[in-house]
Amino acid sequence: MWNKKKGMLRLAAVLMTLFSCSRPASQQSVRRMPAGQEFSGYLSTYANLKANPEFDSTVSYVSQDPVKNIHKYVAVIVEPPVVYIATDTDEKALPDRGRTALAEYFQHAITDAVEDAFPIVQTSGPLVLRLRSAIVGVDVGQAVPADQKDEKSLERPINIGKVGVEMEFVDSEQGQQIAAAVDRQSLGEGVMVGSANFSHEEKFRAATQAFDGWAKRLREFLDSAHQLSPDDVARAEKTNFPYAPQPTPK
Repeated sequence: MWNKKKGMLRLAAVLMTLFSCSRPASQQSVRRMPAGQEFSGYLSTYANLKANPEFDSTVSYVSQDPVKNIHKYVAVIVEPPVVYIATDTDEKALPDRGRTALAEYFQHAITDAVEDAFPIVQTSGPLVLRLRSAIVGVDVGQAVPADQKDEKSLERPINIGKVGVEMEFVDSEQGQQIAAAVDRQSLGEGVMVGSANFSHEEKFRAATQAFDGWAKRLREFLDSAHQLSPDDVARAEKTNFPYAPQPTPK
């Protein structure tokens, strides 16, 4: 599916940068899940989403427009994921180092998941998709006592046990939604991130497995979206064999 070793090497470089450079909190990259709402509001539209029988706890959409569908595109821009905190979570309590580590880990995971299907580019174009994603429902635990911390520990652990992900592919120029999926599979209690170096700590292995699993499901969804419909197959066969002998009318 995707090269895990390469992804971990990239992640190591990212996290080394995190520890060597202090970053100011980015308010634009942290948003709050609206109270009483089913979705975060991040996707361009939710109107087309329907239950996906191939994936548990997932609703999705794939455009069937013969002009604007996923088969027409040749490259993708992978945007940095946006983090949505749970409705009742104090935004100021979310450690910025932890938020950054989560977002960048997920970005590298989904990049590795899709890059052999679509080359990754940085510039929009008429045949380029834009992959937008959000990590939704992040919560924050109690402050870690001083005698239990080291220099890599977060001030508060990040709880991702009830987190879901929202993702969409949109036309990079016009913004039209081409495919989308909302994965609400619950990870269960105890899925925590307590260190910005969480990918290297065995006790936080459930968190890395969660993000890797979402990336894998994204690729499986992309593969299923790439499957040609009967009409697509008929058009392809007609194009490939325009001069094939026609059956004799009876």
